[in-house]
Amino acid sequence: MSIRKIVITQNLKPEHIAQIKHIVPEWDVIVGKEPALWKEHAKDAEIIVGWKGGLADYCLEEGSSLKWLQTWSAGVDSLPLERLQTKNTILTSANGVHAYPISETIFALMLGLTRKIHTYVKNQQTKTWNHSSIKLEIHEKTIGIIGVGEIGKETAKIAKAFGMTVLGARHSGKPADFVDEMYTSDQLDQLLPKCDYVVATLPLTSETHYLFGEKQFNQMKSSAFFINIGRGEVVVEKDLVQALQEGIIAGAGLDVFETEPLMQESPLWEMDNVIITPHTSGSTEHYNDRVIENILIPNLKTYLDGKIPNINLVNYDKGY
Repeated sequence: MSIRKIVITQNLKPEHIAQIKHIVPEWDVIVGKEPALWKEHAKDAEIIVGWKGGLADYCLEEGSSLKWLQTWSAGVDSLPLERLQTKNTILTSANGVHAYPISETIFALMLGLTRKIHTYVKNQQTKTWNHSSIKLEIHEKTIGIIGVGEIGKETAKIAKAFGMTVLGARHSGKPADFVDEMYTSDQLDQLLPKCDYVVATLPLTSETHYLFGEKQFNQMKSSAFFINIGRGEVVVEKDLVQALQEGIIAGAGLDVFETEPLMQESPLWEMDNVIITPHTSGSTEHYNDRVIENILIPNLKTYLDGKIPNINLVNYDKGY
C-alpha cells in the first residue's frame, strides 16, 4: 500500500512541522517553498497546502492523487478553479488570517488621509513647516464597509471605538455585530451617498468585477474617502482616477490595483490626495502561525475523520 502524502509549499517552523507529523504520523510530509523540494511529490500528494505556479502540471493531470487543496491566501481568484472543480477537489482558503493586519491598514489609510499624515511626511522630507489646512476628524463619521466578511467585521468593531456609524453591504444582507445598517450588494446606491468613508473589502468574482465605476463614485459625497484593500479589479481604475482628479471624491487609500505592480505612468502615484501601499495590507508577523494553527490543523483533523474540512470551504459557484 502506497504511503499517503501531504505537500506544503511553504517554509515552516520546526514546531509546526512536528505538529503536522504528529497528526499524520504514517504520512509522507514534504515541506518547503523551493519547487525542487516538492516537484516529484506533487502528483502523488493527496493534500497540497499552498498553491504555486506550475503545480497544475502535476496535481491536476490525469492520475494525480489530489483530493484537498488548502491555500495560503484568502483570495482564490488566481487559481484554476474550473479544473479544480472538475477534479472534485476540496478547496479551503486562508480567509480570516488577515482580519487584524488589514483592518489596521484600513484605519492607517483612513487616519492618514483624514489627519494628512502623508502630507506631513512629504513636508518632513523637504523640511517644510506647514499647517497644510488640516481640519478633518474621523470620530462620529459614517463608514460604509462593502464586503462584511472577517475583515469587514473587525473593521466595524474598531470603527465603533471612534463612535462611527457603520453601514455594511454583503451578498446575503445578513446582519452582523457592530454594523448599524446592512444592505445587499445591489443596494449600493442607497448606501454610498451616506458615507464619509467607503471601504471595499471584496473578493474578486464575476459579481464584484468592476463593481465600482463612474456611477458609484458619482453617488459618493465629494468629501468622502475611498479605501480599497480587496482586489484591484473590483474598481474601474480610470474612473477612480477621474473621480480623484475632478474632486468627485476627496481622496483614496489604495493597496490593490488592476495591474500590479502599479504602472509607473499611473497618475495615482503623484496625487496629493492618494496614499498607495503595494498590496501589503495582509502582511503580518503572525501569518504562518494563524494559517497553521487556526485553519490547517483543525481542517486536517476533520479530513482525517473522513469529513469535508469546513473552515473556509470555498463554494466554487460563488468563487469564494
